[in-house]
Amino acid sequence: MRQPRQELRAQLPRTLESVEAFCQRFRAFCGQACLEQETFAVELLLREALGNSVAHGKGGLSCVVRGNGRRVLIWVRDDGPGFDWRSQMQTPRADAATHGRGLAIYYRYASRVKFSTRGNGVALVKQFKEERAK
Repeated sequence: MRQPRQELRAQLPRTLESVEAFCQRFRAFCGQACLEQETFAVELLLREALGNSVAHGKGGLSCVVRGNGRRVLIWVRDDGPGFDWRSQMQTPRADAATHGRGLAIYYRYASRVKFSTRGNGVALVKQFKEERAK
């Protein structure tokens, strides 16, 4: 049976404290939206997207998380000028790099990644594996 879609939405100040508070709300949301699968991967994607906006963005920060038990969508956007994600995709990062690994995390853990044209927003979709009936 298909789960109803649940949504968590927020306008956040661009601080690490607000990211942490939102992630705590997200954990409670996971239980309500039946998103217990791969919670680590989804929270990692959320934290990376929010952290990038805090570190590199400007102005307000907005976030939407939607889930239905089969997949989750994370949308994070700020009011900044964005970044040239196309050229960053061409720049390899060393495994030991401490910066610039967000794209690798997105593409490793998300099923789909889409940036806004300007590069100030990212949509991350995590599709869950179908659980087989017992």
